[in-house]
Amino acid sequence: MQCELCGMESSGCRPALVDGVRMMLCPGCMKHGKGVKDVAPVDVQKSILGRIKRPREKDVYVEMDKELVSGWNDIIKRARKKKGISREKLGFNIGERTITISKIENGDLRPSDEVVGKLEKELGVTLIEKVKEVSNIPGSSRSGSGLTLGDFLKTENK
Repeated sequence: MQCELCGMESSGCRPALVDGVRMMLCPGCMKHGKGVKDVAPVDVQKSILGRIKRPREKDVYVEMDKELVSGWNDIIKRARKKKGISREKLGFNIGERTITISKIENGDLRPSDEVVGKLEKELGVTLIEKVKEVSNIPGSSRSGSGLTLGDFLKTENK
């Protein structure tokens, strides 16, 4: 049998673990590995994989029950003007650049959830609303199972 580490032919090769990999080693190379009983490679893999911690998968859609209100950029602009503060001052108060405030007020940039929270607190406005359940369109072919592309096309052609 051939040693899987040095390649030398030897009749005394025995199974060993080298850095977590099961190999057949000659007596000279056994110092580089840890001798193991003749275990199937699958068992070694299972023991190694069993020790690896995997993060639990979480449903990212569970927390998606809120959205920005319509006209959020106008609400922000009106609230800032009502308070009598400039874009520069608002940006300074919430830790954002003036250009960012400008783009948000113009509707060119959707604020992150973190910035939305800061704006709500600073301006005393509500920018987030709960998402309402989407109801089926009357006359859809399958009640209770949601809107299909076919249902949408039927309603558009009427």
